[in-house]
Order: sequence, then C-alpha cells, then structure tokens
Amino acid sequence: MSNQTTLTDFVLLGFSEVREIQFLHFVVFLVIYLATLVGNLLIFMVIVFDHHLHTPMYFFLMNLSVLDLGSISVIVPKSMANSLMNTNSISYAGCVAQVFFLLFLLEADFSLLTIMAYDRYVAICQPLQYETIMNSRACVQMAAGAWISGILYTVLHTGNTFALTFCGGNMVDQFFCEIPQLLKLTCSDSYLSEVGVLAFSICLFLGCFIFIIVSYVQICKSVLRIPSEQGRHKAFSTCLPHLIVVSLFFCISSFAYLKPTSSSPSALDLVVAVLYSVSPPIMNPIIYSMRNKEMKAALRRLTGCR
Repeated sequence: MSNQTTLTDFVLLGFSEVREIQFLHFVVFLVIYLATLVGNLLIFMVIVFDHHLHTPMYFFLMNLSVLDLGSISVIVPKSMANSLMNTNSISYAGCVAQVFFLLFLLEADFSLLTIMAYDRYVAICQPLQYETIMNSRACVQMAAGAWISGILYTVLHTGNTFALTFCGGNMVDQFFCEIPQLLKLTCSDSYLSEVGVLAFSICLFLGCFIFIIVSYVQICKSVLRIPSEQGRHKAFSTCLPHLIVVSLFFCISSFAYLKPTSSSPSALDLVVAVLYSVSPPIMNPIIYSMRNKEMKAALRRLTGCR
C-alpha cells in the first residue's frame, strides 16, 4: 500500500465493529433512506402530474428532490451493505466514484438553493417582472447551469484529490470516502494544489452564501413594506424555511471541510458528516412540503384524498 498505483481498496472505520451496533446502524439508515425516497419521490411526482405546480419555484424544487435522492443514494446503501455483511471495505474505484458523485450532487444542490433564493427575490421584490424574468427558458438554463457547474467543479476537485499519492495506509476514519479524511492518508508534494482547490471551493460557496443573504435582506425589506399582515406572513413562511436549509447546509459543510483533521477517529467528525450528507435529503421534503398548503393540496388531488 505504498502509493496509489498499488492501492486497491480503502477500509471505512466510521461505525463500531460491535455486531449489535452495526445492526442498529443498518436499521436506522434503512428507515432514513426509505423515508427520504418516499418524501422526495412524492414531491417529484406531485410537481410533475399537477399542472397547478408548474411554476419556477416548484420546477427548482423538483430538481432539488432529484439531487437529494442522488446524494443520499451515493453513500447510504453502501454503508448499510457494509454493516449488514459485517465488512468495511470499498474498492479504490468505488471510492473515486463516491467522492465524484457526492461532490457533484452537493455542489449542484447548493447552486440550486442559490437560484431558488434569486427566484424568491424576483417574486417578492419585482413581482410585475416575475413572469418575464423567470420564464420557462430562463428556468431551464438556470437549472442546467447548476448541474453543469457541479460537474465541472467535481471533475477538478476529484481529479486533484486522487492525483495525490496515498502512502499513509488505507484506513479512512469515516463511513464513506470523505475528502478531509482521504487527505490524511496522502504524503504527496502536490498537497498544496489540493489546498488551492479547497480555497477555491471556499470562495465559491461563500460567494453563493453571500448572494443568498443579500437576496433575503432585500426580501425582508420588501416584506416589511407589505401592508397586509397575511401577506407578510405568507412571504415569510415561503422564504424562511429556505434560508434555514441554506444556513444549516453551509455552516455544517464548511465546518466539516475547514476544521483541523485529528489524527484519531472522532465522534464529532462522524456526527458532522451525517448532518451534512444524510440529513438534508430527508429534511428538505419536510421543510418545503409539510407546511406548504399548495403542496399538500396537490398531494390530496393526486391521491384522491379529501
């Protein structure tokens, strides 16, 4: 295991080797995964089949559901399989694929959340121009831009990470292939290039986060000028969940990638990884749909329930 040419697999050390705890981990992740699949598939189907929801906001929400389904499917099934079969290995190619798809889906997810903030800004601050600005062509181009930017960013980041030499063993202190943990195994002279990519990532995500915050500052100013209390409540109830999702996603993922990596496994690393990789896909359907009257009405129409 002296370098990446002879490295054939990695060992994931995220969860306990005690069989009872492994089974508990399998059950918990299975419940989370099934709930995420049901929630996001319902959102996707409701938006596709209900013409009342064929608007820019729900178009972006449908894309977000697809990204959430993908991101949780990249890591959770493999982790469940390892616990069920009492193994903790992942092939080198599997690790590369896991890093690539997780980075791609998370970056596209955050880009889409940024676009959704712009959509809410136009809807509330420039309502008379909303249909002109957020027309069908513009929405498709924005969504495509989010997906394409995710691919370009991920190719750069994944390629740069696995171009490094791994000579620190193959033990990854996480339940999936996470870049900060993989960097602990490298001893390549090109480590500074990865630092450069991380710095670029910070600037990219920070720029999106600042754009979102500025958008919501403008939204709040416009909402406070609404004379109707019911109108203010509706605007806040639409925008506040989105702001909460973005803030949690940005803060937790930034903490995971910017905090110093310890030389020994940490329970905090495990908790943070679960929070930014597993919790958003299951929380998004709850936050965006459970308190959304239009989504609940569309679900009733789809299922035929009163």
